[in-house]
Amino acid sequence: MISYALSPLASAPRTARSRVPLVRMVLVASMFLFALAPRLAALSPPAGKIVLTITGNIAFTNGVERADFDLAMLEALPQHSFSTRTPWYPTARTFSGPRLRDVLIAVGAQGESLGASALNDYKTSIPFDDARKFDVIIALKLDEKPMTVREKGPLFIIYPFDSKKELNTELYYNRSAWQLRKLEVK
Repeated sequence: MISYALSPLASAPRTARSRVPLVRMVLVASMFLFALAPRLAALSPPAGKIVLTITGNIAFTNGVERADFDLAMLEALPQHSFSTRTPWYPTARTFSGPRLRDVLIAVGAQGESLGASALNDYKTSIPFDDARKFDVIIALKLDEKPMTVREKGPLFIIYPFDSKKELNTELYYNRSAWQLRKLEVK
């Protein structure tokens, strides 16, 4: 005679036993969705004109291997402002926009450097760590007004030059990119 070890549910009424597979399926499905949650958190598609495209080593996209942003999407991120003197303006100006690190977090970026490209074909390389160490912003506004292409906009990567003496050098001036159009995470 063959004996089987009976589970506690074997002696339970049939209705309790029939719920167990359903509970297991729901539990497995929940774990699967939880594991995929970061991938399901893709960016919304831009509704307006695309002003910034981010490519490279990013986790969240809204296009084929890229993340496109319109102004409204960038304005929806936490906004920060600072006043600083720059080589491009005769007096200190106030720049406002999201921090570069917040934009990189929004796309799940990981890397060592950022390749920044501007509308006028200017290219610069920015160490990824600059976004962590300094309160670099992607300025959308200059003195509380939207930046036009003529005013170095619509986007301008700008460092808070007056906040630290080390930022007041050619090295960091060269990393600032006005008329920003694209970032590539490397």
